[in-house]
Amino acid sequence: MSGPTPPVSESPTAVQEVADLLADAAASGKPCPPIRSLVSAGDISTAYAVQRLNNERRIAEGHRLVGRKIGLTSEAVQRQLGVDQPDFGALLSDMVIPQDGRVPFGRLLQPKVEAEVALVLNADLPDADCTVDDVIAASEYALPALEIVDSRIADWDITFVDTVADNASSGLYVLGDQRVRLDEVDLVAVSMSLSKNGDVASEGTGAACLGSPLNAALWLARTLAELGDPLRAGDVVLTGALGPMVAAAPGDVFAASISQLGDVSIRFAPEPAGEGGSNE
Repeated sequence: MSGPTPPVSESPTAVQEVADLLADAAASGKPCPPIRSLVSAGDISTAYAVQRLNNERRIAEGHRLVGRKIGLTSEAVQRQLGVDQPDFGALLSDMVIPQDGRVPFGRLLQPKVEAEVALVLNADLPDADCTVDDVIAASEYALPALEIVDSRIADWDITFVDTVADNASSGLYVLGDQRVRLDEVDLVAVSMSLSKNGDVASEGTGAACLGSPLNAALWLARTLAELGDPLRAGDVVLTGALGPMVAAAPGDVFAASISQLGDVSIRFAPEPAGEGGSNE
């Protein structure tokens, strides 16, 4: 699999214009039109430059970089968007929600939930030719996780450059409480069941994530090392969905069970009274 090309020739004006559109959509709660009218389909470098600028702005506001997420790990979704590679986004310190916690009403624009394997690192991965064994050695433990993806682009009308620029359609994430050493779990064989309000809404296995969540983590480690911004000890890595994502609405409760890893859950606050809903 190929990785993104380091940005070398993007237009500063285009980068700032697209970054402003996405930042304004997040701040206002009103999704913007697709940004591919401003960034051509093959201009992945500019899309990543947009992502980087908005993340740098948030870090300047006091948020910390705490890890990375991998997106588009499903080959079917890659085919749908006409690409042959995953993408990545940043995880910042204000994006984590406690296990069985609550997503505040209005925090996200168009949330969807997916279950995946998270890794927490205890060593840096600075080498672009690192191996799966290196990823395993650098991983302190694995956890069950829920990623609550979101799009600042109206109706999720996205292509590859749209989602890359939008921080890989990131939103929030939740980590389960159970920590499992990688020598105690077969991440290819894990099975996942995600329920919405008590009904099974998504299922999958570790093999659905680029053949293994470790393959996804390896792609990320190599890509970031090539870009001179490697994964570091302490980073959280969300390795990608194990099954289809599921749309979320106010009041919904999601719970995922991943064999060998455990359970993780999240609830969405209901609409406040006077906004079409009622208090609990």
